[in-house]
Amino acid sequence: MPPHRFRLLVFDVDGTLVDSQAAIVAAMNRTFEELGLTAPDPASTRHVVGLSLDEAVARLLPADAGPDLIAEAAQRYKHAFYTARHEPGYEEPLFPGVAETLPRLNHPQVCLGIATGKSRRGLVATLEHHGLDGHFVTLQTADTGHGKPHPRMLRDAMAEVGAEPGETVVVGDTVFDMEMARSAGTAALGVGWGYHPVADLRGAGAQRILDRFAELPAVLNELSHACASDDRVG
Repeated sequence: MPPHRFRLLVFDVDGTLVDSQAAIVAAMNRTFEELGLTAPDPASTRHVVGLSLDEAVARLLPADAGPDLIAEAAQRYKHAFYTARHEPGYEEPLFPGVAETLPRLNHPQVCLGIATGKSRRGLVATLEHHGLDGHFVTLQTADTGHGKPHPRMLRDAMAEVGAEPGETVVVGDTVFDMEMARSAGTAALGVGWGYHPVADLRGAGAQRILDRFAELPAVLNELSHACASDDRVG
């Protein structure tokens, strides 16, 4: 039996499992250069990681950008990232502890899932590259509907595995992950190595902040006992 009561653990990818910031910033810079626009500063690009691609580029483009420019920027970004992925020297490394800790979370009674702003194609490529594809039973992307912070992906993941909100935990590095969890009524854990400041994660609803990925099993146990105690109050 797992040492906690949660049945579904849903992970973000960029900034949580893999450090893709250099690749994302480079692809966004190339996109803006091709459009003849000034590239956003890296901090602004990091801030929109986790959103659906259309929403992310819309926030970075000039305020008067119309739907045609947004769509073109999104397509150019996809092409830039896909091209970079197949160039020599491309890196999208796992954060320390991810490869070692995920197998420890994989109990028969626990499902692992993904909710990400990545495309389905990009997500599958990342998981396969790192040999992680066998760990996750539900893969939710923003390709076909609402992205974060809308709770649709998380609700779809719960429905797919038959988990209730009280049995579900989101692990992510952005306020969009925390807001998605809050909207869906699930627990939320922030990570301290990602792309949004820890203070912002706490403000958005993170119940704990992980300093290392390897802390996750123990934190799930603690959070489970805390939830059980809250259930008994009154």
